[in-house]
Amino acid sequence: MDASSAVSVEPNPNIAPFNPGDQVKVSSKIREGTRERIQIFEGVVIGVRNGGPGSTFTVRRISHSVGVEKTFLLYSPLIERLEVVRQGKVRRAKLYYLRGLTGRAARIKEKGRARVKEVAKE
Repeated sequence: MDASSAVSVEPNPNIAPFNPGDQVKVSSKIREGTRERIQIFEGVVIGVRNGGPGSTFTVRRISHSVGVEKTFLLYSPLIERLEVVRQGKVRRAKLYYLRGLTGRAARIKEKGRARVKEVAKE
């Protein structure tokens, strides 16, 4: 018997589907003493670890020219909302190489939208 069969987790309906390379806004609940507030962390998803109830994803952003990474639990009730700002075009599952890049070199191209052919009515 493993831990994933003992614990049943339900996906959070407020979390939009996302992939590595996507730029996301994660609204998480922060508790400071007796007060609770929502803090938004916006950045690029550099890795997703699927492991049942222990699934995590890591978001990286640059703040005051310093790289900041934060790891969130996918099934955590502390995540209020996850919104995908833009989809990135990447060829890897883990984007750890972004840690060594700065400025324009660290940018990820946006995934092209699917083109819809218009059918001329005759």
